[in-house]
Amino acid sequence: MNAKKEFDEGLKRDPTNKALYSNRSACLLKLMDPVSALKDAETCIKLDPKFVKGWVRKGTCHQMQKEYHKALDAFQEGLKIEPKNQDCLEGGRRTAELIQRGVSHSQAGNDQERMAHAMADPEIRQLMQDPIIQQTLKDMSDESTVKHAYEAMKDPEMYKKIQKLIAAGVIRTA
Repeated sequence: MNAKKEFDEGLKRDPTNKALYSNRSACLLKLMDPVSALKDAETCIKLDPKFVKGWVRKGTCHQMQKEYHKALDAFQEGLKIEPKNQDCLEGGRRTAELIQRGVSHSQAGNDQERMAHAMADPEIRQLMQDPIIQQTLKDMSDESTVKHAYEAMKDPEMYKKIQKLIAAGVIRTA
């Protein structure tokens, strides 16, 4: 708590200091407050979109909130700036592992809770309302049309959308 007070004071003196926002975000993550930490990470990124630590913090915040698709996007943005950044690489790897296992940091994920959380996301809702996505998902579940789904998945944009739905927990893989 003392560290947070120091960062608060520093930001009162210099509200444009990206490093202070990044560090306070890290502090808030340690205090298990990913919502407030995300606000600081986003402010940090707004001040300097090329500051990789801001993207790392944002990814970690989304990861803690089980918003794995957003976490992956944030880590990818960091890697666009610095392709060999170990924090982004590790964050992406850890997020992919969490998606595979379907668990949060501390406990097995509640599928209904995760689905409800995913469907509250406007981006996920929009994807689920897309008729092409709906047809592809239907094709994936029907043995007689599964070949059509695999053909659709050859399109990089479709593949990316399906991966986002998997990361969000809307689609489960075996």
